[in-house]
Amino acid sequence: MNHPAKRALLSLLLLGLMLPAAAQVKLPQLKIIDTKLDNGLRVIIVPDNSAPVYAINVTYNTGSRNEKKGRTGFAHLFEHMMFQGSKNIAKGEHMQLVANNGGSMNGSTNNDQTNYYQALPKNQLDLGLFLEADRMKALDVNQVNLDNQRNAVQEERRLRVDNQPYGKSNETLQGMAYDSFPYHHSVIGSMEDLNAASLDDVKEFFRIYYAPNNAVLVLVGDVNPKEALAKVKKYFGDIPRQPEPEPVVVDEPMNKGERRKTISDGLARLPQYRAAYNIAAGNTPDNYALQVLSSVLAGGRSSRLFERLVREKQLATNINVFTEQRRGPSLLHIVATPGRGVKVEDLEKAIEAEIEALKKDGVTAKEIEKARVNHLRGQIQSRAGSLQLANRIASNVIYFNDPNLVNTVVDKYNAVTADHVKAAANKYLNPTNRSVVITMPEGRGGAPATTAGSMQ
Repeated sequence: MNHPAKRALLSLLLLGLMLPAAAQVKLPQLKIIDTKLDNGLRVIIVPDNSAPVYAINVTYNTGSRNEKKGRTGFAHLFEHMMFQGSKNIAKGEHMQLVANNGGSMNGSTNNDQTNYYQALPKNQLDLGLFLEADRMKALDVNQVNLDNQRNAVQEERRLRVDNQPYGKSNETLQGMAYDSFPYHHSVIGSMEDLNAASLDDVKEFFRIYYAPNNAVLVLVGDVNPKEALAKVKKYFGDIPRQPEPEPVVVDEPMNKGERRKTISDGLARLPQYRAAYNIAAGNTPDNYALQVLSSVLAGGRSSRLFERLVREKQLATNINVFTEQRRGPSLLHIVATPGRGVKVEDLEKAIEAEIEALKKDGVTAKEIEKARVNHLRGQIQSRAGSLQLANRIASNVIYFNDPNLVNTVVDKYNAVTADHVKAAANKYLNPTNRSVVITMPEGRGGAPATTAGSMQ
């Protein structure tokens, strides 16, 4: 059992038998080699010879936060464009080459970043680097590809949002929770804005945001760092840098007044309660405290909300609480489905009562320890594969400029105290600091959208 993640997993198993506190378990420190090329490309190499494979992740410092009014959905649209071929690679050939060499690949876009990643055998390092460099250098941006992928994204929106039960609920909630445009709109964008995208728009987006000085490349796995860096320079070193993109400012005030809507959903079969509290950005002490709080409230079957509202009182069939870790102001979400015959307002009152009890009496040492163990388990699992680890490190660089966060995050989480959790609950979990969307099945008490509080 030589793999660092496997050794840490064994430590976690022994924890239940020998150690009273998760804080006593230390994850192995990963060796992180951090270099920047002359053209601005940041290169992170993490050697791991536990298996003859490697993962490559190229993450661009662009997401829906970089979009302009009237051009939403651009970052996600462009994620699709990156698979349409480049100077030396035909449409569809990128995926075929990876698959034919025993690899896997994908890409994703969110509010804060866009990434592309693949895992391959160690003897295919040149292939992975060549493929990523070729599309960064010379993507085939043409009208046929734009029209094709615009249609694909619009169909994806129909599938995931417009024709999905509760699909509009989260999109509505995000628009209510944020006044600042970078986070106010959804990642997938609107049909109108996607239709308005021109070929010149797409070319300019590529020029500005898909430059080496706006990206980080992470290699994790069975690679020789010196040789790998030389190959990175070979494939990426001659790609010209571009002017720095316009900085994004996300300034979201707290306690701006409760915002509330009730919406009808013809696809929903049950009502749903969904709330979002405006909270601190990711990788801050308050955000870690709220992650612990989320675990206490709804982290498994022994959590407060599940025990009392699902199992004992049967007011809900399920309750989920989770804390975002955005680069900017984040959200703590509560999503719950009332039980049969239970009114949404009664479920909401019961949730609020549990939150008020936590704000008054705080959390117990046992609850803190359970949250720490769950977090530790999640960190171990995220190290189980080179691809997962590469993706995490790349996000840590783009979000927080800290590739070493993978080595320190457990200590930051374990530093959260019961007093800190109680203080964070009282600071952030207030009605004036939240937005609420009640979704009603159409024809079962649903009503036209209404607004309250300071919502404009």
